[in-house]
Amino acid sequence: MSDEKPTPQQLDLSGAEWLRSPDSPPDADAVEIAFVGEFIAMRKANDPTPPLIFTQGEWDAFVLGAKDGEFDIEVA
Repeated sequence: MSDEKPTPQQLDLSGAEWLRSPDSPPDADAVEIAFVGEFIAMRKANDPTPPLIFTQGEWDAFVLGAKDGEFDIEVA
């Protein structure tokens, strides 16, 4: 594969195994992820297209930021 990240249309997601939190009910509006080759796809379960595509580096930065509270929303 080239050094460029593929678009969702270019990445073959037909065999992707979509994963979600085990705490999420089957009909819930959950986020799902799939590891596809060297990329990670993320989609909204109830509206699965188009997914977001991440490189491993982008995904690692996202996960570390989430663990570090970078995306926490302060409630007044």
